[in-house]
Amino acid sequence: MDTEFADVIGHDVTTITCLCGNTVSKEGLIQANSQGLPVFAGADKPVPAGLARWPDDEDLYTLCPSCGRVYHDTVIEATGTAPVAFQVDVSTGPVAEAIRIHWELST
Repeated sequence: MDTEFADVIGHDVTTITCLCGNTVSKEGLIQANSQGLPVFAGADKPVPAGLARWPDDEDLYTLCPSCGRVYHDTVIEATGTAPVAFQVDVSTGPVAEAIRIHWELST
């Protein structure tokens, strides 16, 4: 299978245009861990149930909550390209629940 690539400007993960058309300014993109689970950025607060802890090694990914494609931030920052690292199910299960929790905390 050929690797899919999202559009990205420069080496900036906040400029990803996912293959499904989603962007930070449309439906939003979420920082995630290496399993595609949204991470909690509140360093001085307990991690809410359902979200992943911010990785100690800062190895972050960007999750598209619309289609489940996940991009590796390190690759984007190093190469200026955004290959799809993997895809997760965003319609049900732990990732879907974590997305819901993430958006509730963001509002």
